[in-house]
Formats: sequence, C-alpha cells, structure tokens
Amino acid sequence: MNFTDTFINKPVLAIVVSLLILVLGLRALSDISVRQYPKTENAVVTVTTAYYGADAQTIAGFITQPLEQAIAQAQGIDYLSSTSVTGLSTITATLRLNYDANRALTQIQTQVSSVRNQLPPQAQQPVLNVQVGETIDAMYMGFRSDVLPSNSITDYLARVVKPKLDAVQGVQTAEILGGRQFALRAWLDPARLAAHGVTAADVYQALGANNYLAAVGTTGVSTSSASSTSRSAASALMMPPPATMIGRSAAASMSSALAIWARVADGLYTGSGS
Repeated sequence: MNFTDTFINKPVLAIVVSLLILVLGLRALSDISVRQYPKTENAVVTVTTAYYGADAQTIAGFITQPLEQAIAQAQGIDYLSSTSVTGLSTITATLRLNYDANRALTQIQTQVSSVRNQLPPQAQQPVLNVQVGETIDAMYMGFRSDVLPSNSITDYLARVVKPKLDAVQGVQTAEILGGRQFALRAWLDPARLAAHGVTAADVYQALGANNYLAAVGTTGVSTSSASSTSRSAASALMMPPPATMIGRSAAASMSSALAIWARVADGLYTGSGS
C-alpha cells in the first residue's frame, strides 16, 4: 500500500491537508517580505590634509604615513588607499559592506586626533569627509568667464552656486574642482635679507601676524534727522576702531613686530596676488 493510496481512499483527509497547506501558504505570503534587490550600504571616509609648499615625498613621509598607521587601527575598514601630491595628502578608507558610517567616522577621527601632534606644525588641520552610497560623480558642470579672473569665478561658485546645488533634493554634495583661491606669493631677495639681518622665518612670522580680518570702523549713531545722520556717517567713515590699552610688554612686542614688518616691507620682497 503506497502513501498516496491513503488520500485516494480517504478524500476528506486529502481535502483537509490541501486546505491546511493553502492557509499556511497565504499566511506566509503576507508576512514574508520579498525584495528584488537587498538593502546594502557602502561608505567611504576621506581624510584630506594640506601642507602648502611641501613636495610629494615630504607629504608621503611626514603626513600620509603617520595618518595611515593610525587610521588602520579603526574598526570596520575594508581597505585603505592614499595619494600624496605637492601640498596635499588624501587618504581614502573604504568601509565594509553595511558597516555603520557614523561609528567608523568617530573612530577614524579619534585616531587622527591621536597623531595630530606628530604632523608638521605648518600642516593644516586634517579634514574628514564621509560619503554614503555611490561615490562616482553623476554630473560635471563647467564655468568660465571672459571678464572675471579665475579666483573671482571660484569665489562666486563658493558663495552662490554651491549652496544652491547643495540644497537640491537628492544631491549629496557639490564639489568645486580646480578652484583658484586668493593668495599672496612672495619671492625673497637673499642679499637684502642678509643686509637687513632678517631671516625667512621673520618674514613668515611678519606676514602671518598681519594676515587677519578686521572691521573698518564705525559709521555714526546720530538719528535726529536725515541730514545729521548722513553727515555724521560721512564724517565717521575714516574713523579708526576704538583704542585699547596695552601694557609695557605688549607695547614692546608690538613695536618689535612693527619694526620687523617695516624692514620686510622695505623692498625685501616682491609679491603678487592671485
């Protein structure tokens, strides 16, 4: 007697078993989620460090290598890749599939901070950036002008165009590639430096001490009438900022710095802005 003979001889049992299988199948159909493509998430953390004036070998030995050794200790990294060019170090950490990007970013930031004191003092602060999902650019847009210089175009893109692109729904980030920033390039004359007893470090410190942003002054507060307001505002356009009291040591330091700056500015270099 075969197994199938039982259902042939007992049709009621066969119907009950068939209905039971049908009910279980319908229940499973409503509870089990079916996905054509599984949910996956891949993230890339990029660490960028600028060291202006350094060549590629110096960048690789004093910046890229210490940062790579520290970043490699973080959890969730699949593999590391780095690029060292003149003045810039770029380290890319590709995370494992479906690893938490925020957790990895925190660990990498901690490791970078632990070796920050080992980097050259002139190096800029490392910048960390995380990208979740597709890392290939979807669109490139070119900008040019027959009137504005390249650094003015970069300033316009950073202030106007980039914020609008970042605000578009679905845009992860908008990058400016090949931008030209405003900069001052100075060529020192060794003979004049030796004649005035000034070193290149003194020139660097003097230029750095005078590289700051400050307000031009106040414009007046008269509100009695339109004429007096405009007159007081016009008379106050050239007013300096309010004076501050300084001690003897601060005054001596300031006079020394001004003396160095005067010698630096007295024909020791020629500069160009770009």
